[in-house]
Amino acid sequence: MFILAAILFSSCGSKKPQPSYSDLKYPKREFRGAWIQTVWQGQYKSMNSTQMKHYFVSILNKMQAAGINAVIFQVRPQADAFYYSELEPWSSFMTGTQGKGLPDGFDPLAFMTEECHKRGMELHAWLNPYRVSASENQVLMKNHIYYREPERFVKYGTQIFFDPGIPANREYICKVVKDIVSRYNVDAIHMDDYFYPYPIAGKPFPDERSFARYGAEQGFDAAHKDDWRRNNVNSLIKEIKETIILTKPWVRFGISPFGIYRNKRSTPNGTGSNTNGLQNYDDLYADVKLWVKNGWIDYNMPQIYWEIGHKAADYTTLIQWWSENNFGRPLYIGQDIKRTMDAEMPSGDNQLDEKMRLSRSFQNVHGNSFWDGYSLISNYRGVSDALSHEYHKYPALIPAYTFMHNKAPQKVKNIKELYTEKEHLLIWDSNKKEGNPETASYFVIYRFEEGQPENIENPANIVGITSDNQYILPYEGGKRKFKYVITAVDAFHNESKGKSKKIKL
Repeated sequence: MFILAAILFSSCGSKKPQPSYSDLKYPKREFRGAWIQTVWQGQYKSMNSTQMKHYFVSILNKMQAAGINAVIFQVRPQADAFYYSELEPWSSFMTGTQGKGLPDGFDPLAFMTEECHKRGMELHAWLNPYRVSASENQVLMKNHIYYREPERFVKYGTQIFFDPGIPANREYICKVVKDIVSRYNVDAIHMDDYFYPYPIAGKPFPDERSFARYGAEQGFDAAHKDDWRRNNVNSLIKEIKETIILTKPWVRFGISPFGIYRNKRSTPNGTGSNTNGLQNYDDLYADVKLWVKNGWIDYNMPQIYWEIGHKAADYTTLIQWWSENNFGRPLYIGQDIKRTMDAEMPSGDNQLDEKMRLSRSFQNVHGNSFWDGYSLISNYRGVSDALSHEYHKYPALIPAYTFMHNKAPQKVKNIKELYTEKEHLLIWDSNKKEGNPETASYFVIYRFEEGQPENIENPANIVGITSDNQYILPYEGGKRKFKYVITAVDAFHNESKGKSKKIKL
């Protein structure tokens, strides 16, 4: 019986050394993500379901060509949904009117999840926890929870937020998470840097009412209001993780926080980074280090969007700091495409090559995610070409989440050739079982020429990644001999031993 929920926190805070994925120029294991934001995107509201499907397929095909293996899709931009929900309305960014879906009930999250998995890519459902409206000009539907229970919300600047200090709001957000995890086959729940809102100069966050109601009874006086705010966010993160464990414990929970945890000058013991910028801990009340250390999140993806050599927040300084402060858990680096491709090295080249070299040189860094996805698919300054032709030249498997489960699935069996009227197929049997993450989730196909050493650690030998129990073979003239090796990979990305078959193509 699957007992992950009982053991998941057992390795919290472990500093067990992680394998290095920089041993090869082209690592076999590397997280390669991209964000697709829906907030402030106007293109969707003019589309019908057929057009939206074509648009999503085009995005995913271009991302796949660029070597992306995980898509972070924003499904809850502001307490509304790019999926069917009985808790929250359809997003205004989807159709132009909050609460109005497409006539045929098209569900973008369901479609994107299925299409990602067809391509051997993960789908991370991206939620913004507290934001309700990003502008005072936005119209909320009449029966929105904001109108039903206005005492649970605060207005700050031109935006509306769930008050993080009210326990009922944490319960509600966890209910939203449970709804998504229970009904959709997502690989992860993802949240970004928006917890308490970015501070507005001279304007304190208006949570006096909730602090007066809950602060003292939780043990916080006025001198420790910042600690109370951090505790509110800590409680949310911990409760979301517990919600996921009790629903589908194999689904991961990841955060992409603002790139600076704390500046060195803000820490009495000098443990912060040598930077001079806004801080997660002090300004957004996000104690990311604590979440990683306690095992409340399964991966950390700091947004190190600045340039190499930036005076206040140098990329090199920050990637080193995060690599030294991630407690042995998966660490992926958030990369800003435009700032990377616009910035120059002393040689006159853009900074992509050096940033990729740096991310692969740190043993505790296991991949990257690219902001924003629309810049990637538009090939901004050739970034997609550079990834597909050089840095992502060969496919990569996502690093295994061995702290969650470290046993490989059973090998595939009975590899056979199958000829149809149109195709020459390789087919096989596996122990794949829907809803059991310890069985095969997808398969990796390797190919070796006659006499070539069989090395499945070299990604250059990967010719396919599929969730199906079949692979379409190419035609090579009918005289060349090859050996195909197939492995099974579970939902945690543990890979089985290979099963081989010789084929003449």
